[in-house]
Amino acid sequence: MHAKSPATRATTGPPGTEPPHPGAALAARYYTDPGIAAAESRHIFAKSWQLVCHESDLPGPGARLTATAAGREVLVVRTEDGSLAAHLNVCRHRGTRLVSTPEPDGKAIRCPYHGWTYKLDGRLVGAPEARQIPCLDKPKLGLFPVRVESFLGFVFVNHDPDAVPLAEQCAGLAEAVGHYAGTDLVPVGRDRIHDLDGAEVQQANWKVAVDNYLEGYHVPVAHPGLMRLLDYQGYTCEIDESYALFASPLRDKPSSNWPERLYQRLTTPMPGLTEADRRVWRYAVIYPNTLIDFYPDHVLAWTAIPTGVDRVAVPGAFYTRAGTSLRTRIGRRLNIHIGWITNDEDAELVARVQKGLSTPGFEPGPLSRRESAVGWFAGRVRADLAAVPDDGTA
Repeated sequence: MHAKSPATRATTGPPGTEPPHPGAALAARYYTDPGIAAAESRHIFAKSWQLVCHESDLPGPGARLTATAAGREVLVVRTEDGSLAAHLNVCRHRGTRLVSTPEPDGKAIRCPYHGWTYKLDGRLVGAPEARQIPCLDKPKLGLFPVRVESFLGFVFVNHDPDAVPLAEQCAGLAEAVGHYAGTDLVPVGRDRIHDLDGAEVQQANWKVAVDNYLEGYHVPVAHPGLMRLLDYQGYTCEIDESYALFASPLRDKPSSNWPERLYQRLTTPMPGLTEADRRVWRYAVIYPNTLIDFYPDHVLAWTAIPTGVDRVAVPGAFYTRAGTSLRTRIGRRLNIHIGWITNDEDAELVARVQKGLSTPGFEPGPLSRRESAVGWFAGRVRADLAAVPDDGTA
């Protein structure tokens, strides 16, 4: 993992600013080569913090859920003392999948095949007919541990025991948007971040989806609704080593579209936010594939999980705070409606990009300064895959 840079730098901003060179986009093969996709699992996803859920999904001791991280199923639990623990979701005996979400809470984790039983912290505490098992060394047969951390109230896991803590990597992000998030957020609707089976699948490489999120350059052409709502010229971006944070003020001019116009009139901040947050939308990307929208009326957290070299699942969930006013709740519903329209537009765009990237001989042109975060992301990916041969075998 890269060390955290000492300071955040603004890379795009209003007219009159002069951001640095945006860098270069990734070569087309990074989006189409199965060998690179396989290498990413080992060199990017297995060494980075992966978003799996919100703390509200684990409400009390014994609560558990499963999620996919770096191609492996992880079991995340709330332990008896209220802390979090994570393990590979596999029994140490014969490899049985231990938990299928949803599953009732409990004080232990019991294998459904032969009954080997583990404490919530992963220690093996029981095996039927233990005297019949030569060399049964319980202290050495606990579940395979996975690092787990709560950040902004969201739960992340990491297979790399030496990874820098996420809170350390993203301290500046917590300072900037921590007042939006936290353990007190409550989910809106049925969608959940860990529900990979129920997630939308887009027809593009995961990096195409992230690239698309990382820039507003396409907004005037591709998102007429956003152009009516957002002050495009005020769209800003700050980039740190481990994250990018975007902000765009809302326009004062009423939209010609009635749901957007009604949203402009009704939008009010949920509890914990200030009046200064009412007229701005913020977005964050935590490298490599965590994406969080910070709105006045709700928070949307999602992730981009590759399911093929040209397919990406995008599970996510909406969150708000208890005690929001009726006006804020109506505004939130309008906002989510607008967001789904934008999502459908983006799904078509990324599929078009993936098709184009597969054209033999194509290589990308220069980036706009409004795409500086795309250049940052490309640089991180290239650095993480620097030791991988062209055939992706490392």
